[in-house]
Amino acid sequence: MNLARYTSEFKKNLHIAYPVMIGQLGHVLVGLADNLMVGKLGAASLAAVSLANGITFIALSLGIGFTFAITPLIAEADGEKNIEKGRSYFQHGILLSTVLGIVLFLLLVLAKPILRYMNQPEEVVALAIPYFEVIAFSMIPLMIFQGFKQFADGLSLTKYAMHATIIANIINVFFNYMLIYGIWFFPRLEIVGAAYGTLFSRFAMLAFLLYIIKTKPVFKPYLQNFSFSEIKKSILKRVIDLGYPTALQMFFEVGIFASGIFLAGAIGTNSQAANQIALNLASMTFMIAVGLGVTATVRVGNQKGLKNYKELRRIALSVILLMAIIDLFFALGFIFAKDILPTYYISNKEVVATASVLIVIAGFFQLSDGIQAVVLGSLRGLQDVKVPMLITFIAYWVIGFPICYYLGLHTELKAVGIWIGLFISLTASAIMLYIRFHTLTNKLIKTKHHELT
Repeated sequence: MNLARYTSEFKKNLHIAYPVMIGQLGHVLVGLADNLMVGKLGAASLAAVSLANGITFIALSLGIGFTFAITPLIAEADGEKNIEKGRSYFQHGILLSTVLGIVLFLLLVLAKPILRYMNQPEEVVALAIPYFEVIAFSMIPLMIFQGFKQFADGLSLTKYAMHATIIANIINVFFNYMLIYGIWFFPRLEIVGAAYGTLFSRFAMLAFLLYIIKTKPVFKPYLQNFSFSEIKKSILKRVIDLGYPTALQMFFEVGIFASGIFLAGAIGTNSQAANQIALNLASMTFMIAVGLGVTATVRVGNQKGLKNYKELRRIALSVILLMAIIDLFFALGFIFAKDILPTYYISNKEVVATASVLIVIAGFFQLSDGIQAVVLGSLRGLQDVKVPMLITFIAYWVIGFPICYYLGLHTELKAVGIWIGLFISLTASAIMLYIRFHTLTNKLIKTKHHELT
């Protein structure tokens, strides 16, 4: 294999990916700031944030999955140089994102009583409920932001969402510090203060991105004739048909990690706190995979618009190779720093000891997690979403969850057993998704070859 065919694309891949990586990392850093500051309040407070976020992340996965449909459609239209088609997808995507934000907020409000029926420690539930109420409302600005972000990503203009997220992080950290501990004239709200910090930051990043899209000339053609009278049932159907399988795919993936939170909570407060530490660290490195996954979606979508399937396959493989190299370094870093990283979150020795073992397992599944994310991005660029939805369901819920449940609750492995199940499910997902991509692109290349001959 001539590696230069793939490594030659690394620079362009990273150029598109790095703003997404930083932007997505910013979302996780919001959680990191919450965890580091809340961790100082004790294991129960940290576990409460973990519990509330576990439920909101499930809802968020459905919403973001729908907005992911916008990116490949915009990328395909951009590859075709079809502004009118891109403008139509943009308008329909923003409408759906706004509706989704409101619906998810209402669903989370209705789901609040579930917190009391999840076999979680009572002290954790009591702390989680007021935090959960504020975080639920922040879904509205976040989903509208996601709609605009996915549109800009589809045009390969990924830097603006990054800038918005950096601003949001600064605002989040400021209000977290002031409101959690009651600094200056601010009230001491403890973990509810962290929720308000997140809420304010999400409104801020939406306002910034709206300002950019309204003022930058590159976006102007897409804003013309922006009206609800332009909404068409056929276009809405196409966005929804592409969006709902992606939403379910993300739901299955986020759901398996959320189930890990709930299973760890059933074991005990310390196990749940350790699980949250390892999950937060793994989430930060996963944002690199998200960035490269978006790159794969955009670049594959462009080539799909051009109907250049050989080039499409080569570019997708270049992103997968880049992801594998980066994840190898992350895996080694996790393994060597396993005893140091948990101490930044909490001083509880039992929590630190458990978290250090979980971090080693997180190191091992870096490669599987990264590759499955990039291959999913490539398949999304091909607008192939229904088979990947089925694959992720099998990997996470037919294979992974039973292992997590049995090893976590019915063996002495406890939290470690949960993470072994996560590792197995991610590996199964990566293997099956790559087989799907390989089969599909081979078929497209052969079909194009027959058409030409």
